[in-house]
Amino acid sequence: MLSIIIPTLDEEDYLPQLLECLRKQGGSGDFEIIVADAGSQDRTREIARAFGGEVTEGGLPAQGRNKGAKEAKGDLLLFLDADVVLPKGFLEKTIKEFKKRNLDIAAFSLVPLSEKRGPKIIFNFFYNYPLKILENKWAHGAMGILVKKWLHQKIGGFDEEIKIAEDHHYVQRISKIGKFGMIKSSKIFVSLRRIKKEGWVRIGLKYSFAELHMKFKGPIRKELFQYKFNHYDEED
Repeated sequence: MLSIIIPTLDEEDYLPQLLECLRKQGGSGDFEIIVADAGSQDRTREIARAFGGEVTEGGLPAQGRNKGAKEAKGDLLLFLDADVVLPKGFLEKTIKEFKKRNLDIAAFSLVPLSEKRGPKIIFNFFYNYPLKILENKWAHGAMGILVKKWLHQKIGGFDEEIKIAEDHHYVQRISKIGKFGMIKSSKIFVSLRRIKKEGWVRIGLKYSFAELHMKFKGPIRKELFQYKFNHYDEED
């Protein structure tokens, strides 16, 4: 069984499109949806339940993912951000490849939800292509991570003290004891709302610094950057 875990905070504008994508996943087998909510003041919880999802208490993303995983009944965990969109057949193709390649943890190429070519080129050049080329040496994952539950439990889940790039750190920890791979048969479409809010340069510098810090000094556990979970009002 697959458990899909989605951390949320005031996601009534974005969560429905993801849940509708999951509803339309034909032939994907048995799965459950767990929404770990960090105290939404809008209709997020109502929407999750209307789509048949289970709602549990969440927190910041790492905490929400961990709390959702504790409620999970499946032996596979799929962590998704609330503002992503999945193509038709995503679950079936992903799980089939995951099992065929005998993977323990997997990440996905990210495709920006934009009609412009620029964002796609930037995502490919700075994220998708490096991950594919350095798959066995540079394990990373964001927006969507598929992992065997026992490995999640073995490392104690996401490190809730990390302030930024905790998802990359999580993937790297598991890749040291399990087999990591980039899923080739499916992609995840992602919102640009964070980038529109903060700007390409600021986002790029922030994560470049986080990458270097993680490489040479370890994960960032101090508030070097101001982080607000899902306070993005601009629409794509």
